Amino acid sequence: MKNNTLNSPKESTSNSFVGAGVLAALAASLCCITPVLALMGGITGVAATFSWLEPFRTYLVGASVLVLGFAWYQKLKPQPAAQMDCACETEKKPSYFQSKAFLGIVTVIAAFLLTFPYYSGAFFPKENSATALTAPATTTTRANIYVSGMTCSGCEHSVNNALRQTPGVVAASSSYSTGIAQVTYDKSKVNLPKLAQQVSAETGYEVTRFEEVNQK
Repeated sequence: MKNNTLNSPKESTSNSFVGAGVLAALAASLCCITPVLALMGGITGVAATFSWLEPFRTYLVGASVLVLGFAWYQKLKPQPAAQMDCACETEKKPSYFQSKAFLGIVTVIAAFLLTFPYYSGAFFPKENSATALTAPATTTTRANIYVSGMTCSGCEHSVNNALRQTPGVVAASSSYSTGIAQVTYDKSKVNLPKLAQQVSAETGYEVTRFEEVNQK
């Protein structure tokens, strides 16, 4: 008896849906994954490479959820009675890539990618509090650096890390929603233009302007 090993049209369609779901999840998280990969690989200036994808993130997340949801529906929906009654000898066992276990693994990977922005900060070094304790108050000042291109918390961590690794910086925090990085630094060791240049060189984001903040 001849055994047909080719995938059926239904199996091929299912594979396509699973692949599309993972690709959509990956595209939705690339703008946040890239800064982490740049940090781990020691590659400067590439954190902003996929920031252009951020405006499409909501649509990509929705597409990933819908596609994987449909794949699960196809996998779990009851078979038609006529198909269940058919005991064809040529029916073969579905491959692993058509199994619920594989679809479950793919779903977990997609969830990991989609939620990556919320825990990406764990991959960046923490702020060194010892620097703040040793910086003299007479030469310490605060400034705002306006950064274009930050789109998620991963971008914030990338900018913060670029500033904190600069000698003379006491503290740094940034917000992608406002596009502002706030930095406290020892002006006897580093100047504001140098800090702005550091952000641009290390992350690839554009610094539009910077200004000292008057301390009262």
